[in-house]
Amino acid sequence: MKYSAPNNCPVCGYHMDVTSLSCDKCKTKMEGKYKQNVLSVLDDSDMEFLLTFIRCRGSIKDVEKEMGISYPTVRGKLDRLIESLGLNPVQPDVNDEVNEQKRKDILASLEKGEIGAKEAVALLKNIKI
Repeated sequence: MKYSAPNNCPVCGYHMDVTSLSCDKCKTKMEGKYKQNVLSVLDDSDMEFLLTFIRCRGSIKDVEKEMGISYPTVRGKLDRLIESLGLNPVQPDVNDEVNEQKRKDILASLEKGEIGAKEAVALLKNIKI
C-alpha cells in the first residue's frame, strides 16, 4: 500500500521538503532537496474536488450534481482551492463594466434619434473592448 507524503511536519506543522527519491525497479536512491509539484500542497479533499471540477469541464452545475453539494459550497471549495495553490483569482476589469455602460448609452442615443448612425459607429470604435 502506498501512502501520500505529508505536506506539513506532524510535530510543528511547518512545510516539509522532499529530500529523498528512489526507483522501485532498479533500487537507485538519490538525496537532495527537490521541488515539489504545485498540486502536492493539496489535501485529499481538495484533490478530489479538483479532479471532479476538471472532469466536469469547469461546469459548476455539473460539479453540484456530481458531488451532491450546493452552488455556494462549490464556490467555497473553488475559492479554497485557488487559495491553497497560491493563485490570485481573476478579478473582473472595472473598465469592462464602464465600457459596457458607454456602449448601451450610445445605442440608446442612436435609438432615440439623438445621434446618427455614423456618429454612433465612431463613438463605438473609441470604446476599448
